[in-house]
Amino acid sequence: MSVFDTLALSNSESYYYDSSDYSSYATSDENTAAAILLFGGFMIFALIFALIMYAVSAWLLGRIFKKAGLESWVSWVPVYNSWKLLELGGQPGWWAVLALIPIVNIVAAVFMIIAMYHVGLKLQKEGWFVLLAIFVPLVWMVWLAFDDSKWQGKKLSVAGPAAKKPETAETSEK
Repeated sequence: MSVFDTLALSNSESYYYDSSDYSSYATSDENTAAAILLFGGFMIFALIFALIMYAVSAWLLGRIFKKAGLESWVSWVPVYNSWKLLELGGQPGWWAVLALIPIVNIVAAVFMIIAMYHVGLKLQKEGWFVLLAIFVPLVWMVWLAFDDSKWQGKKLSVAGPAAKKPETAETSEK
C-alpha cells in the first residue's frame, strides 16, 4: 500500500461531498464555454493590438526610410522592410528571409541590431543609441522618425544600393 492510498483511506470522509450542496456552482459545460469565449476575446484583442503595432511601426519606419532616400511604401511590405533596413545598416539583406527560420533567427536578430546601430550612426546618433533599438525599438523608431537628423551615408533606392546606370557606347570610351 502506498502513502497516497493510506492518506486517502484515513481522510475518506473529507473527499466525498453531497452534490446538492454545490448546486450554485457552474457546470463543466458552462466553464468550457466561458473559457472558449475568454480565449477567443483575448485572441481578437491580441490580433487587433498586433495590427495596430505593425501599422505604427511601418509608418515610423517609412519616415526613417524617407530620410535615407527610400520610398516610404517599402516599410509596409513585411519581409522587404527588414531587408531594406538591413541594407541601410550595411548588412546583407537576405538575413531578413533567414529570420523566418527558427534558431537561425537569433543570428539574424544580431545582424538586425548591428544594422540598427549603423542606421543610428548614419542619422547622427551616438553608439549608445543602439540600446534603444535593442530594448525599446518603438522609442528608437519614434526618435529617429521625428528628430531633425539628416542621413549621412549612401542613399539607397528600391532597386538596391547604388544602382549603376547601364554603360553606353560613349561612356565606355571615356
